[in-house]
Amino acid sequence: MPPAAGRKGPTIPSHFAPSAGAFSTEEEGEEESPRTGRPCYVFNPILKRNLDDTACEHCRFYLTSRCPHLEEFMEDLEEMSPEG
Repeated sequence: MPPAAGRKGPTIPSHFAPSAGAFSTEEEGEEESPRTGRPCYVFNPILKRNLDDTACEHCRFYLTSRCPHLEEFMEDLEEMSPEG
């Protein structure tokens, strides 16, 4: 059965998904963070799968005694803490 004269079908939004870099906070030419892609990385299965990006913060061993970079991370935390 043909649609009624002068009547249109449903309206479909005409926007597109943003490109992969649309939400990037990195400056042009900035190198990858030293906290990604380390050979010791093991994804933490408690996290959502879309967070499996090799970032240390998403590693199963991050801030645990099994992390080979624990001292480095603890030094960073000490630098960020207020002097008292």
